[in-house]
Amino acid sequence: MADIVFLLIIFFVLTFNVEVDKTMVDLPRTNLRFEVPKKAATVSITDSGQMRVSDGESASTPVASVQDVLSFASEMLATDPEKDFVLKADRNVPYREVDQVIDALKQAKVTAVYLLSEQETVEGGGQ
Repeated sequence: MADIVFLLIIFFVLTFNVEVDKTMVDLPRTNLRFEVPKKAATVSITDSGQMRVSDGESASTPVASVQDVLSFASEMLATDPEKDFVLKADRNVPYREVDQVIDALKQAKVTAVYLLSEQETVEGGGQ
């Protein structure tokens, strides 16, 4: 019995996945979706305009401006030049704010930016 409990504990420890960015946003809808890398850095923008960043391994922290996002991205790329970034913006955020964040990530020389969206699952393969 102890062996089974020990194996179950090992199983749950190995399969436990921690979500580092718990910022609540209402994502825009899309028809096309790609898999997002697990350890990607995250930039979140809420409907009130608050921005939060995470390195993909620790909890997200608030930042005051787009300039802080640029500094954060530069620091991440200094340690890992191939670091992927995920932009998670509420559907009610004006596009100019999203564009400013994307421009900041481009200035930092980020090579891959994933934009999170909501996609409905269709039963029966799209019939």
